Amino acid sequence: MTADTFISQTRDGFVWFAKIPTRWIDVDVYGHVNNVQYYSYFDTAVAEHLIRCGGLEPQKSSIIGLVVETKCTFLKSIPFPAVVNAGLRVNRIGTTSVTYEIGLFLNDEVVPAAIGYFVHVYVDRFTQAPTSIPSERRDALQKLLVKN
Repeated sequence: MTADTFISQTRDGFVWFAKIPTRWIDVDVYGHVNNVQYYSYFDTAVAEHLIRCGGLEPQKSSIIGLVVETKCTFLKSIPFPAVVNAGLRVNRIGTTSVTYEIGLFLNDEVVPAAIGYFVHVYVDRFTQAPTSIPSERRDALQKLLVKN
């Protein structure tokens, strides 16, 4: 998947948003948010959605999503302080996996500072064997699904 394969790279192409304030610890020597934090913002947006909308209880759920693939395309710097609006949508839902697409938008800007994707494979917490996505989570993910 490349930046060109995304359906829309603007704010209106995303379904759900998480507001994430930048933190002093996110900033590197150049005075902007370090690239590694972009992945943290992706993870935060996905986790927040699953907890709020998909019934995930991180410490108790017997079925969990493991991140097996990620990609981030940097488009511009994010300064400190700022609020990142992480737009979330789902590109694909399989039996045991889901592909999220995330856009990181600075404050209220329409064009993202970064875009990326994030693949979860659902597994049994204890055996680590792949398993079907739980119905409550699948229902929440269906609401984020966009068509190519």
